[in-house]
Amino acid sequence: MSRASTFPIGGGETGAAIRARDWSGSPLGPVETWSTTLRATLNVVLASAFPAFIVWGPEQVTLYNDGYAGVLHDKHPNAIGLPFREVWPEIWDVLAPLVHRTLVEGESFMMEDLPLLMLRKGYPEDTWFTYSYAPLRDDDGPILGLLCTCIETTEAVQARAQRAANEAALRKSEAAARENAERVQLALQAGAIIGTWFWDLPRDRFTVDEAFARVFGLDPALGREGLSLAQVVSNVHPDDQEALAAAIKDVIARGGHYAHQYRVRRADGHYYWIEANGRVDLAPDGTGLYFPGVLIDVERRRAVEAERDQAILELRALNAELEQKVIAQALARGRTWQLSPDVLAVLGPSGYFEAFNPAWQATLGWSDIDIASKPFIDFVHPDDIEKTEASWRDLMERNLPALRFENRYRHKDGSWRWLSWVAVPDDGKVYCSARDVTVEKEAEAELRARTAERDRMWDSSPDLLLVIGFDGVFQRVNPAWTRVLGYTPHELVAHHVNEFVIEEDHAQTVDAYVEAAGGGEPRIVNRYRHKDGSLRWISWVGVPEGRLTYATGRDITAERERQAELEVAQEQLRQAQKMEAVGQLTGGLAHDFNNLLAGISGSLELMKMRIKQGRTEDIERYMGVAMGATRRAAALTHRLLAFSRRQTLAPRPTDANALVGGLLDMIRRTVGPSIEVEAACLGDLWPTLVDQPQLENALLNLCINARDAMPEGGRITIETANRAIDRHGAKSLDMPEGQYIALSVSDTGTGMTPHVIAKAFDPFFTTKPLGQGTGLGLSMIYGFAQQSGGQVRIYSEVGQGTTVTIYLPRHRGAADTDDIPAQAPLAPLASAGETVLVVDDEPAVRMLVTDVLHDLGYTAIEAPDGAAGLKILQSQARIDLLISDVGLPGMMNGRQMADAARVTRPGLKVLFITGFAENALLNNGQLEAGMSVLTKPFPVESLAGRIRELIAK
Repeated sequence: MSRASTFPIGGGETGAAIRARDWSGSPLGPVETWSTTLRATLNVVLASAFPAFIVWGPEQVTLYNDGYAGVLHDKHPNAIGLPFREVWPEIWDVLAPLVHRTLVEGESFMMEDLPLLMLRKGYPEDTWFTYSYAPLRDDDGPILGLLCTCIETTEAVQARAQRAANEAALRKSEAAARENAERVQLALQAGAIIGTWFWDLPRDRFTVDEAFARVFGLDPALGREGLSLAQVVSNVHPDDQEALAAAIKDVIARGGHYAHQYRVRRADGHYYWIEANGRVDLAPDGTGLYFPGVLIDVERRRAVEAERDQAILELRALNAELEQKVIAQALARGRTWQLSPDVLAVLGPSGYFEAFNPAWQATLGWSDIDIASKPFIDFVHPDDIEKTEASWRDLMERNLPALRFENRYRHKDGSWRWLSWVAVPDDGKVYCSARDVTVEKEAEAELRARTAERDRMWDSSPDLLLVIGFDGVFQRVNPAWTRVLGYTPHELVAHHVNEFVIEEDHAQTVDAYVEAAGGGEPRIVNRYRHKDGSLRWISWVGVPEGRLTYATGRDITAERERQAELEVAQEQLRQAQKMEAVGQLTGGLAHDFNNLLAGISGSLELMKMRIKQGRTEDIERYMGVAMGATRRAAALTHRLLAFSRRQTLAPRPTDANALVGGLLDMIRRTVGPSIEVEAACLGDLWPTLVDQPQLENALLNLCINARDAMPEGGRITIETANRAIDRHGAKSLDMPEGQYIALSVSDTGTGMTPHVIAKAFDPFFTTKPLGQGTGLGLSMIYGFAQQSGGQVRIYSEVGQGTTVTIYLPRHRGAADTDDIPAQAPLAPLASAGETVLVVDDEPAVRMLVTDVLHDLGYTAIEAPDGAAGLKILQSQARIDLLISDVGLPGMMNGRQMADAARVTRPGLKVLFITGFAENALLNNGQLEAGMSVLTKPFPVESLAGRIRELIAK
C-alpha cells in the first residue's frame, strides 16, 4: 500500500473522505507532495476530540476533523478543500480580520463566546463559539496556514441566559408575592373580600357569613344554620359548574391551598366574577376535614386581565413577526453585503480594513489578503493623498461624515479607478461605501475636451457662426464676424439680423428664420453690408434647436464675383458661337437657295427663250424643274421655321395609334431589313391635338436616328401610353402638370453619354460624321413638341440603347378620323357677286392670289396693309372671304385686322397666308372657327381648294 493511500491516519468519517479524495487538481496538489508541517498538523487535528480545522496556503484551503464536521452541519462534506471564505461567506466580515491577524500578522489569540449568525442548517441561526487561532509555520519560519480549535458554546450561553432569565423571573415572582400579600391586606382593609365560608367536610355542612349569602343569593339565616354544597353552588354560572366541581374535588383529594375563579348570579340577576380562596385540612388518613375560605370580587381585575391577555397575545404575534423580520433583514443585509456592486468597508482607527465586501476585488482586483494587510491610504493616488488624509482627520477627530468625497484608488493592474465615497464615523470606526465613477469621470473629461475643442473651433473658424432667435435677434456670434464683416460681437448681439442685411434680401432672410421656427433647416444666400459699406455674399445653413437656430455662414463673395465673370465670359462665348452658327446657317442657306434660284431662274429664262422661238415642246419640262426647286425651297423654309419654333401648325384631334400604324410600312422600308420594328400601342390611348404631318415627320426622324445608332442591326420599338403627370413629375420634366400621351421610340443601339444627352437638342449639334447630319433633327422635334404644348425627353445608357419620348397634351374629345379631301381640279365655282378681300404687302403675292380668284369667278379687292384692309372691311362693301398675310407693315398685323373686322362682321371667314406664324395667330393652340392658315410658298391648287372650302362652309 502506498504512503498516500494511508494518509491521513484515522480521523473517522472526515479522515476517510480526505483519503478518498483526489487532491491532484486542488491548490494543495497530490497528497504525497504535502509538506511535513501540513501532514503532521492534519494528523493531530483528525485525532483531536475537539472541533478543529486548518486553513492552508494562499488559497486558504480548509481541512477539518469530525468534531468540526458537526459544527458545519449541512456544509459538510462539501466544505473539505474549499477556500475558507467560501465555507463561511455569511460571516466572512467577522472571520476575515481574525484570519488576517493570524496569517499576516502571525498573532495567536483566543476569543470566547464570539456571536455568529450562521447559515449551516438552511436557516439563519444565532450561535456562539470560543476560538483559539494559532499560525502554522514552516521550519524556516514563514507562515503557511493557521490552526483553529473551537468549541460551540451556544447551549452554554443560552443556558446562562436562561438561568439569568429564571433568576430574574424568581425575583419577579417573589416581588409579586410580596406585592400580592400587600394587596390582600389592602383588600381586606378596603373591603375587597366580599364573604367568608367554613365547610365541615365530613358532615357536608356549609356555614357562610351574611356577605357570602348576599353574593350567592342565599338566605343569611340558612347560611348561619348550615347549607349543603349543592345549595351553595346552585347560583354558579352553568358554564362554570363543571370546572368548579373538578377544582373542589382536586383540592379535597390533595389538601392544601385552593383558589378558583367562576361566575355567580347575584341579586340583580347578572353574573359576576369572584375568586374563592381557601385551604383544605386533611385527617391523618388523608380524608378531608375542614375547608375554610374567603370570596374576593375579581370582576374588575378580570376585565383588566382580559385586556392584558389580549395585549400579550398581540405582543407575542408582534414578537414573532419581528423575529421573522429580523431574520429576513439579517439575510438581506448579508446578501446586500455580498452582492452589492458598491464597495463596502469598515475601517478601524488605524486606517486598516476590518471588514470589506467582495465588490473590492471585483472593482479593484485586490485579494482579501491584499486589502486586509495594508492601510487604505496605500491604495490612494499620490495626488489625492493630501485631501484624503484631511477628510480622514475630519472623520476621526471632528466626527464629521464625508459625503460624495472622490479620490483615485490603484487597481491591481496598475490603472486608477475613481471612487465616490460616503463615510460615517461611529464608535471609533468608519463605515463607508463607494461607487466606481471612473466612467463618469472619463465622460466628464471627454466632455471638457470636446467643449474646449468646440470653443477653439468657434474662435478659430473662418466661417461665420451664429446663434439666433426665432425673432431674428442675434444671441451669439464668433470672432469671424469681425474678420469678415468688420463688426465686433458687441455691435451684433441683441440686434436684429436685417439691420445688417441689404433691403432687397430682407424678405428671404425673414422667411429663413420663420422656416427654422417651424422645424425646417433653411439654406439661403443673402447679402450683408460690411462695416466699410461694401457688400458680402454669405451662404447660410441653419439648424433649429429649442427656440434658437444655430447657423453657419460662408463668405462666397469671391466665388460670386468669379461666377459673374464666368457668366459674362460664357455669354460672350455663347454669343460668339451663335454668330458662328448663324454664319454657318446663313452660308448654307445662301448656298442652297442659290442652287434653287439657279434652277428656278434658269428654267424661267429657258422658257422665255423657247416661247420666243416658238419651241413649246420643252416648256413643260422647264416648268417641272422650276416647280421642283420651289417645293425644295418650301421644305427648307419649313425646317427653318420648326427650328425657330415659329412654324405654322395645323393641329387636329389625332389618334396617335392610327398615325403609327399608317407609318409602320414606310418606317420598315426606310430603316432596312437589318432593323426589326415593333409597335406596342396602348389600346385605350387618349386623343391629342397636334399637327399630324409634323408628328409623322418627327416619328420618322426619330426612327432614322435610331437606325443610325445601330449600324450592325437591332430593334426599334414604338410605344404609346397615357401619362398623368403630377406636380413632382411636371417639375422634373419641365412641363405643366396634367394628362398627356407619350409616344416613345426605343432602340438597342450604342446609347448616349450624359454629356451627349445634355447637348442633343442644341441646334447644329450632331455626333454623325461631317456631311451626314445637320444637327437640326432633334432640335426641330423639340421645337415642334414645345409649340404643341408638350415636351421631349431622352433616356439612354451607353451600350444599352436609347429611348426618346414625345409628351403631347390630351385632347378632351374624339379623334378626327376623316381623311384630308383630295384636291379638286381648279374650276370657277363662285356664285354671283361673291367678293374676296386680299391684303398683302407683297404686290406679286396679291397679283397671284387675285388671278386665282378671277379664275375661280370671284370678285377680288386688294389692300397693301392692315389699315387699308380694315377700312374696306368696316365699309358697306360685300366681303365673303378675307385673305391676309399675317406680318403686315404698320401698327396692325393680319390677325389684329381680322379680329377688328369681326366686331362688325362676326361671321367673316379668314384665310391667313404666311411665311411663319406670329404668336398672336393662334388662340390656346387653335384658330377660331371660320379661320384657316396656308403656309407660303403654296401650290395654286392648294390656294384654290382652301378658298372653295372656306366659302362653301
